[in-house]
Amino acid sequence: MKKLITALALTASLMCGAVQAAPITIKFAHVVAEKTPKGRMAEKFKELAEQRLPGKVVVEVYPNSQLFGDDKVLEAMLLGDVQLAAPSLSKFSRYTKQLNIFDLPFLFQDIAAVDRFQQGPAGQQLLNSLQKKGLLGLGYLHNGLKQMSAFKPLRTPEDARGLKFRIQASDVLAAQYEQLGAAPVKKPFSEVFTLLQTKAIDGTENPWSNTYSKKFFEVQPYITETDHGLLDYMVVTSAEFWKGLPDDIRKVLKKSLDEALAYGNQIAAEQAMSDRQKVIDSGRSQVIPLTPEERALWVEAMKPVWKKFEDEIGKDLIEAAIQANQ
Repeated sequence: MKKLITALALTASLMCGAVQAAPITIKFAHVVAEKTPKGRMAEKFKELAEQRLPGKVVVEVYPNSQLFGDDKVLEAMLLGDVQLAAPSLSKFSRYTKQLNIFDLPFLFQDIAAVDRFQQGPAGQQLLNSLQKKGLLGLGYLHNGLKQMSAFKPLRTPEDARGLKFRIQASDVLAAQYEQLGAAPVKKPFSEVFTLLQTKAIDGTENPWSNTYSKKFFEVQPYITETDHGLLDYMVVTSAEFWKGLPDDIRKVLKKSLDEALAYGNQIAAEQAMSDRQKVIDSGRSQVIPLTPEERALWVEAMKPVWKKFEDEIGKDLIEAAIQANQ
């Protein structure tokens, strides 16, 4: 009888241990291909997390909207159907208006200023701005700064007057072009090449990766290096899921994600410069750099847009972004 009890106790102990040892599954859903900076960042996170937490964590990466698109993934996250995603910053406007700061035109001088802001106190605070909605930001990933393209050279704000520019669905981006006396046109990204080809629009704004990969440079004779806006992503999770993780596992996952984001940002920077050079080498589009004096004119022209959205974004946040340029 004693041996039976001992055997049963041992069996129960082993079963309990097996339950405790079941790995935590993390589904990481995103909308782009595996070889993009975002795709490679996600795979790097999987590699580091599983390497450092063998048997404790399994990361499943779902690229190319295999699980959800950016419009549905946050709802799915709150339901527990996915644990990590990396939508573009513009997708969060219905959860918090503060993140609209990244759409403000000519606010950041360059990508280094963006980094200083995102990694500083104000940028890190923004990662927590979604908690009331049940979401938690874990870090930022660059796609890159945007350039303006058109059928005519754009050197001063006056050059954009009367032109039609395709934009993402964003009140801030619409106000940007209205401030210039131009017409913002909200159209799907998939239609941009045809719109340019048929001259249904006069110009657009995109980072170098989009301009090259979608061949916009073939139908836009001039691209001005404005670096006027940002197209970035935020890696986000469910606050309930993240806070429910064991402390030791959460710490390792955060370290792994931070390293994966640094890796992804390095790839994004290299790709931006590579794609820029490919556009130049093509000879199809003239790349126009702005002098400091010319860029200062654009900055001054855009300040009313900053003021217009100051209340919903926060004056202190805008001031912190301006300071990041120093």
